[in-house]
Amino acid sequence: MKIKLFVMDVDGTLTDGHIYYGDNGEMFKAFHVRDGYAIAHIFPKYGIVPVIITGKSSQIVANRARELKITEVYQGISDKISKLTEIADKYGVTSAEIAYIGDDVNDLDCIAHCGLTACPADALDEVIPKVDYVCRNNGGRGAVREFADYVIRKFFTEQ
Repeated sequence: MKIKLFVMDVDGTLTDGHIYYGDNGEMFKAFHVRDGYAIAHIFPKYGIVPVIITGKSSQIVANRARELKITEVYQGISDKISKLTEIADKYGVTSAEIAYIGDDVNDLDCIAHCGLTACPADALDEVIPKVDYVCRNNGGRGAVREFADYVIRKFFTEQ
């Protein structure tokens, strides 16, 4: 069985969790280039569909997703597990074929549901013992790339 969906939280996972505001109220978030490379260049080689499910809504996330050609982007989602199962049904995948990375308690239902799970090194203490893989990198600091590389090694290159 191979991973077919790679589902990501945003704040604290694809970003470091900080939200910066400028003098005029503009919001800023930082994304790591290595995470973006995995999403845009590595996943397509293996037929992995990247998915974002996040509790907040932000034009910044929409812009980043568009840049990385992520078409499955769901923002403002309070019930992440319902959205996850809806997406799995859409693609006809089982929970065993889904990798999930998140950092907070609102990710725990999805973590319990998916076949392979991870969190950034700086995830909440409640999350760390629930995942299969704890990244060495923090959220927004290459954790998504690290987990992506782990998925590729585990499911696509092992003999």
